[in-house]
Amino acid sequence: MIDNNIFENLKNVLKKYGQSHLLAFRDRLDPVRQQHLLDQLNSLDFTQLERWCKDYVLNPVPAKLPKNIAPASSYSPQPADDTQRRKYAHAKRLGTELISQGKVAAFVVAGGQGTRLGFDGPKGNLPISPVKNKTLFQIFAETIAAVSAKYKFNCPWYIMTSPLNHKQTLDIFAANNYFGLNKNDIFIFQQGTLPNFSLDGKILLADIDTIATSPDGHGGSLRALYNSGASDDMKKRGVELISYFQVDNPLVNILDPLFIGLHALDGSEMSSKALAKTGPLEKVGNFCLADGSVSVIEYSDLPDELALKTNPDGSLMFNLGSIAIHIISVAFVERLNKHGFALPLHRAVKKIPYIDDKGHRIEPAQPNGVKLESFVFDALSLASKSIILETLRDEEFAPTKNATGVDSVETSRQMLIARAASWLESAGVKIPRKPDGSPDCIVEIAPSFALTKQDIIEKRNRIPLIKPGQSIYLD
Repeated sequence: MIDNNIFENLKNVLKKYGQSHLLAFRDRLDPVRQQHLLDQLNSLDFTQLERWCKDYVLNPVPAKLPKNIAPASSYSPQPADDTQRRKYAHAKRLGTELISQGKVAAFVVAGGQGTRLGFDGPKGNLPISPVKNKTLFQIFAETIAAVSAKYKFNCPWYIMTSPLNHKQTLDIFAANNYFGLNKNDIFIFQQGTLPNFSLDGKILLADIDTIATSPDGHGGSLRALYNSGASDDMKKRGVELISYFQVDNPLVNILDPLFIGLHALDGSEMSSKALAKTGPLEKVGNFCLADGSVSVIEYSDLPDELALKTNPDGSLMFNLGSIAIHIISVAFVERLNKHGFALPLHRAVKKIPYIDDKGHRIEPAQPNGVKLESFVFDALSLASKSIILETLRDEEFAPTKNATGVDSVETSRQMLIARAASWLESAGVKIPRKPDGSPDCIVEIAPSFALTKQDIIEKRNRIPLIKPGQSIYLD
């Protein structure tokens, strides 16, 4: 039996912070469930929660913009002149060496569910490839296996889940024999969570003994890497650099020698890939220099007068969009956590199921609460040095965020086919095309066949004639 004094002390704390309702159903709980609730409440910093409630729930204010906002410089997809051509060549050699020496690890943020895609389960288990219907997890695993074979090392893979899908993810990997990878080279861990609030500042209950929480955002990855022991595991393996990507992008180039090499050459702590925006108001974060530091300003926070601003040649001044692909130094993760850091929080008003004052579970029809999360790109300004490499949308970015329409399963598959067709054409393979220019075939290239378009050229004699309407799988 739990000492009643413990609950009395906690009751006083909750009363002080206006959260007494969290103990409203204590008398209905058996000792095990009482302890479960007690453990959750004791883990909360109510002083901090009070600040969050004031700043993000009760009196939210628009994001405070930096005083000085200027365009961020970047490396172009192709070298601009002879000097840069030599630097790119040096960077590729260095990146290749670092990969071959086992100094780079893959890290995917995979805490999301497939709900918005009409899919039940972890988003990483979504079938997406155009011919074999491989899941996102399988595509990434095969890519890591191909990279490991190409560079003659075993690339470790770190996977961050959330409480929503952690067990499911573990089960998926076990059921698929870790997609052919060595189980010991896969490190699966959970991100943290933050409490959910009602619109009047009360912490919501998900059950009479359970606080309503949600994952703390991809920004939580920097703390989770440290708290889970992942960064310690990296150091034991000799890993110095982390290749960060998100689970919904099947086109990602997981280990890019050029990107890795530029990061290392320039002494960067956290680097980013960017795309040229499709238009001034595209819904992506905007890379900029904020008071002198590389930063990302959300599209909703960048004033239209800046978003629409152009250079003398008519190009957009703020043209670089964030695509959540980074190289992060392990030492940077360690430094942040050892010295203490806090990324800014972002609020989202959502429909959050909760327990009402009678103990009934309510499924709200309208948004009724606030979820808080942090974004990994907010760590850029904490880095002593940060670089940006612009890449090509058709080569590296096919986000799978919606069931239909823009950035959907359908468009992602189309982009996988389009990239495969482009790679084949670059090697002299004739691709049948429709009147609108899109491929009149369905092509899928296994990572074991080619990781880059250059790999295709070496295997040109293994590629059969491709006929209109044909489905072809190259492995």
